[in-house]
Amino acid sequence: MALWGGRFTQAADEKFKLFNDSLRFDYRLAKQDIIGSISWSRALEQVNVLTKQEQQDLENALNELAEEVAQDPSQILKSDAEDIHSYVESKLIDKVGDLGKKLHTGRSRNDQVATDLKLWCKEQSVELCELIVKLQQALLDLAIREQDTVMPGYTHLQRAQPISFGHWCLAYVEMFERDLSRMRDTADRLDRCPLGSGALAGTAYPIDRHALARDLGFKQATQNSLDSVSDRDHVLELLADASISMMHLSRMAEDLIFYNSGEAGFIELADNVTSGSSLMPQKKNPDALELIRGKTGRVYGSLSAIMMTLKALPLAYNKDMQEDKEGLFDALDNWGDCLEMAAMVLEGLQTNKPRMLAAAQQGYANATELADYLVSKDIPFREAHHIVGEVVVSAISRQLPLEDFTLEQLKEFSDVIESDVYQHLTIEACLSKREVLGGTSLTSVMSALDEQRRIEIKEESTSSEVIGGTSEVQMHNAMGNVQQRLNAHKAELLNVRPAKLTDVDPITDIVAHWSTVGETLPRSRFDVLNSILDFSVAVHEDEVVGCASLYIYGTGLAEIRSVGINEDRQGFGQGRALIDHMLQRASDLELERVIVLTRVPEFFGKLGFIELEKETLPEKVIKDCEGCPKQEACDEIAMEFIIK
Repeated sequence: MALWGGRFTQAADEKFKLFNDSLRFDYRLAKQDIIGSISWSRALEQVNVLTKQEQQDLENALNELAEEVAQDPSQILKSDAEDIHSYVESKLIDKVGDLGKKLHTGRSRNDQVATDLKLWCKEQSVELCELIVKLQQALLDLAIREQDTVMPGYTHLQRAQPISFGHWCLAYVEMFERDLSRMRDTADRLDRCPLGSGALAGTAYPIDRHALARDLGFKQATQNSLDSVSDRDHVLELLADASISMMHLSRMAEDLIFYNSGEAGFIELADNVTSGSSLMPQKKNPDALELIRGKTGRVYGSLSAIMMTLKALPLAYNKDMQEDKEGLFDALDNWGDCLEMAAMVLEGLQTNKPRMLAAAQQGYANATELADYLVSKDIPFREAHHIVGEVVVSAISRQLPLEDFTLEQLKEFSDVIESDVYQHLTIEACLSKREVLGGTSLTSVMSALDEQRRIEIKEESTSSEVIGGTSEVQMHNAMGNVQQRLNAHKAELLNVRPAKLTDVDPITDIVAHWSTVGETLPRSRFDVLNSILDFSVAVHEDEVVGCASLYIYGTGLAEIRSVGINEDRQGFGQGRALIDHMLQRASDLELERVIVLTRVPEFFGKLGFIELEKETLPEKVIKDCEGCPKQEACDEIAMEFIIK
């Protein structure tokens, strides 16, 4: 029976029912609908609509239903229910009888569907971010492998200047880093719970909506009931994020399709991501990349569709909003598939280094270097540009590369050219001169890789290495503490290393524990995932027992945050080892000072930190304290470590 049937004297036409019902696609929200219903039952108990026993019976039945649905989600589609909300309610009534009918007290399908969809979006955001990070890792692995592989860079699809293939990889790492940043912003804005907003005017029961939001894992509750039930900005933003990221994926796919072509021949794709021709046995088609390129338009279409659906839509809820899900589900599914497939393509990719180098040597890619050489001889750049243009015209007519011109031939164009010009015309010179931040020189590429903090000469460094280091920073701060630390570590050897994706959950658990007792700021799993490059962990017998993060504010300044050690592992020196490790990272990154806000100044004092006035901290540091529950009565001490 429909949830709204009492008002009607006739049953809905079967064609209308098929047109109107949404179960065929919103069945994917089953888990979220059950989770929301459990939290709502707890809220109803708090306002005495349900007794404690009734609430417990409902929660047990809902958990039982969740297990059934997880084992066989397809069973939902066999139901005649209108949507996932009526399905869950009818199944609940089957289990607990009339008690199940009490659950909807004070709740509307409007705030229910808004909550379910936001919960689903939060969960999908985390999974998609993990896929983006894995793709970045695949690009970084390839960049490490091919950091000195020379290839031509292109503008207008014309050979322009030589670059390294590692440099090309890092360009896409940057793009996907922006995608992660957008996802972080989106996730922060959607982290508001609409449950308790009713149909449009709020619920008539004195529900503590902030407690309800926290119970569901939201940062806070929404403020306006009209907006809460009709807001679909998070759908728009996720689809926009997906569209921009798919655009990046399609650009990468197009590059690789070209590099893989017979005309370029720079790379070869693995067999497991290509297919053959039914007619031409020699063909090896880049189908995975072409599908990524093709599915981009499909994602764009979903964004356009929901924008048109919401255009000029009056407040509050309208049935038009049922169109928010199919496009979203399809787009995010395809985005995730494309991210996963792109990483797979990169993992099996092989380069043809001789072919790439030969292409870089053709097309007069060193013409800019000749112009720069003339500038170094006090010829204005515009004049140098013109001279080199004439040299290139002559080179084309003679079918000679610039480096094969004799000195006499080059002097025909400018008498300032001397024999030292040839050292500027080699491929190596073209690359090495770009030794600036973001440049394509080997040094710059290696620096960029190091900046990503993905490359470590040793994946794991022991505490003895941390303590026994010979840098000035370590020697300065170890004075007077060496014996104490050695004693602390005598019983066991500690491992401290940069965090990995697999460390996200244990880090989240450690931070959650210490934020609960008020020692650190809370951080969601999503936040930890997106900041995983900032974290290092202490490991004991393959178990993560401690963590800390190094947050860089800008040139020269960083803050050590989220320091925590499992209570059963305290007293073994993990905290000291972690801080030493962070200070060494700061030194390696050529930072000038590291700050910390702490309630245990004596601990950091022993490690070389000194107190400073909190008011002297940069404004952006203080601004980050806005999320702290103790902001108005802060008892933390500001300390700094000067790196020498």
